[in-house]
Amino acid sequence: MNRKIRLGNHIISEDSPVFVVAEMSANHNMEFDRAVAIIQAAKDAGADAVKIQTYTADTITLDCDAPCFQITQGTLWDGTTLHELYKTAYTPWEWQGRLKEIAEGMGLEFFSSPFDFSSVDFLEAMDVPAYKVASFEITDIPLIKKIAGKKKPVIMATGVAHLSDIELAVRACREAGNEDVILLKCTSAYPTPYEDVNLRTIPSMGDTFDCLTGLSDHTMGNAVAGAAVALGARMVEKHLTLRRSDGGPDSAFSMEPEEFKEMVDNIRKIELALGKVSYDLSPGQQREREHCRSLFVAKDMKAGEVFTPENLRSVRPADGLHTMYYEDILGKRIARDAVLGTPMSWDLVDFR
Repeated sequence: MNRKIRLGNHIISEDSPVFVVAEMSANHNMEFDRAVAIIQAAKDAGADAVKIQTYTADTITLDCDAPCFQITQGTLWDGTTLHELYKTAYTPWEWQGRLKEIAEGMGLEFFSSPFDFSSVDFLEAMDVPAYKVASFEITDIPLIKKIAGKKKPVIMATGVAHLSDIELAVRACREAGNEDVILLKCTSAYPTPYEDVNLRTIPSMGDTFDCLTGLSDHTMGNAVAGAAVALGARMVEKHLTLRRSDGGPDSAFSMEPEEFKEMVDNIRKIELALGKVSYDLSPGQQREREHCRSLFVAKDMKAGEVFTPENLRSVRPADGLHTMYYEDILGKRIARDAVLGTPMSWDLVDFR
């Protein structure tokens, strides 16, 4: 897989800044102006992209209330059917072209998760720069093949995937001639308990599939996102809303703008702190070495006196001989008079 991927006007690679995605999902609460406000909040918070979801209730599921279509898994949405949930959560398709123009006018990338062939065709007509495969669609190999065939970056969440599911999905992309794949570690629980995140999977997934990796995060707060960056995540996706108290299908586990900005700021600090593998010292560190320990005369001494643990000590600062010579000097005689606080040097040692 490629480890340097162009997504719109951005490069995503192991050396580039982490690509931060604000997921709008259903947080527009079916209000176009609110969707625009979320895009503006994403821009102000420092996001690189806004992502939406492209489906209708009828393209993602069936209008059926049979037991298997009921939501009963202990989620925020228990007590309704899949079809009823998606009727309230989808983003109207007639908005999406306008939202893309608004986002791009702000310098943001704008892309989506399609959920069937018709939504892929719709998004391709909009000329989105990338496609996201949602966690629950990673087992839809025909859909992945169609997406991958567009020869644009494919970002795949792995929230409910077994290793074999990821292998099949990656193979489908490769068979379609698409090597621009980013795998996102994800846990499909809303919100996600910290103990279920398993961030150590991120570097393993990158090694296993030889690809760039990232995080699609549903935990509360930004600690997990920061840790993921430290482990090598090159993309971070978090849900963004204006205020959780406004309600909506995804509001309970979404970030508010101030929290999103804090996360982005922390990610940028972590990037700076990660730096590179280096044992060199900065100028400031080099100056601080002046306070390292070294050997000093610890009592007034007369020429010919023997060095002992009482009159030869390892102390701060670093003006004397290196401490590695301590045992070499013990038992030798001092070559001339010296007062307490004299840095040790070889010309103080009588080697006769």
